[in-house]
Amino acid sequence: MIPLTADAGVNGVAMTVLVALFALVTVAGFLATRWRRPASMESLEEWGLGGRSFGTLVTWFLVGGDIYTAYTFVAVPAAMFATGAVAGFFAVPYTIVLYPIIFVFMARLWSVSHRHGYVTTADFVRGRYDARPLSLAVAVTGFLATMPYIALQLVGMQAVLEVAGLGGGDNWFVRDLPLFVAFALLAAYTYTAGLRAPAVIAVVKDLLIYLVIIVAVIYLPHHVGGWAHVFDSAQAKMSTVNEATGKPTGTFISVDATHWTYATLALGSALALFMYPHSVTASLSSKDRNVIRRNAAILPAYSLLLGLLALLGWVAIAAGTTPVGADGKPNAQLVVPQLFEDMFPSWFAGVAFAAIAIGALVPAAIMSIAAANTFSRNIYKEWLKPDATVAEEAKVSKLMSLAVKFFALLFVLTMDKQNALNFQLLGGIWILQIFPSVVFGLYTRWFHRWALLAGWAVAMVYGTVAAYRVISPVTGGHFGGSTAEIPGLGQMGYIAMTAFVINVLVAVVGSAILNAAKVSNGRDRTAPGDYHANAGDPRVDRDLATHSSLEPPPEP
Repeated sequence: MIPLTADAGVNGVAMTVLVALFALVTVAGFLATRWRRPASMESLEEWGLGGRSFGTLVTWFLVGGDIYTAYTFVAVPAAMFATGAVAGFFAVPYTIVLYPIIFVFMARLWSVSHRHGYVTTADFVRGRYDARPLSLAVAVTGFLATMPYIALQLVGMQAVLEVAGLGGGDNWFVRDLPLFVAFALLAAYTYTAGLRAPAVIAVVKDLLIYLVIIVAVIYLPHHVGGWAHVFDSAQAKMSTVNEATGKPTGTFISVDATHWTYATLALGSALALFMYPHSVTASLSSKDRNVIRRNAAILPAYSLLLGLLALLGWVAIAAGTTPVGADGKPNAQLVVPQLFEDMFPSWFAGVAFAAIAIGALVPAAIMSIAAANTFSRNIYKEWLKPDATVAEEAKVSKLMSLAVKFFALLFVLTMDKQNALNFQLLGGIWILQIFPSVVFGLYTRWFHRWALLAGWAVAMVYGTVAAYRVISPVTGGHFGGSTAEIPGLGQMGYIAMTAFVINVLVAVVGSAILNAAKVSNGRDRTAPGDYHANAGDPRVDRDLATHSSLEPPPEP
């Protein structure tokens, strides 16, 4: 047992509150196995999508918990603290831009998925284009992009445990034991309850985060001299010269030279976010298409929360917060937990720590389920065992969800945290490249399947090489960032957006050539009415009874 004493560096009161709240959500996770439980959980429909039964409120908490993760809580204010507005605050406009985008296309994806039993975006691409290689490309991209995202949730949880006093010491087992226990429990209740577990826990997680941030933005600025002092302190720090780079520490307000960087980061991130398997999984769990649109209208409430959260990085500057890791080195990732530790009473610091730690569980659970569904449906069944039963699919998905969590845990415990961040940045570049195949396909079949595959391949190579060539000014290593000069413009921009433009150009030119040559574009298994179908529509139910989701609709 780890002694909760001051000598051990552990904040006993905060740790007690953290453990109590963590125990509460663990109980809720296991109780979720009985929530709306069907006769059988042995299918991806039930285990992986919650029976497509969640209403507006549950979906709001689930999608919000999926997007605003523990690492968001840690990384956004850390970026504001370390380098300022361009690196950190772009996350606010990107979430604002995001919701009109998903309002437009996500309901269509829900409808066609509901009609045909699609669980992943790769399922849709397979049905729309009759192209196994293209479907595999979408599946593998989503799977690989999700893996480091799960690892980063552990980074967020580790930041809390380190500040609370459990991150130091030479005994690696004692140091990492809380992380082992947390993810063993996570693995247990997601294995049994599937998506229902994070849906229940998301409610507790989001209520805690709202409470902590609202209290923080009211209480903390008052105790550091007010918002005017906060902004003055941030501006002063961003104006100082970084000795490692010889340049200003950061950007207080975006200037002309950073406008392209800021804009492309915001737009590219907005286009990419709902290409991730976990975002799609949370959306497809809704009970009807109107839930998707209602959530697109009310989810911007989280953007307000995110803006306030980002400003905590500058509050930490005014407060003189010094985030130092267990190794004695400065670590900006610890700035928000350290700010809470320094400024809040111990009991409320425990609540704040719990909000971040529980904030890791919800997205990690959804991400592992989504990655497992992708593997089971689009790799295992499609390529390894085509005759797999529904129950076998579910079993493979459950086992893969355990493997994914274990890999993420191993990744974080054995590799440098910067590697996890670098791979997540690379994953963001990759995941945007499936956008043409998925979103364009929801509206038109003009794009040719092989042109889409070629565009994806060219963009993946360009994006990976461009990211590799970015050298970190601090460590000198490759994959040192996600921005580079935009060819032909001479401006710095988000690599993912440059790759995306190349992707679309290749797809357009290739489609024009292949269509003109009358090369077969496969057989479309969807029908126009599928994209407007809703649950409980008698016409839809009648149509569903006339043809299998695995077969093309009858010829007109």
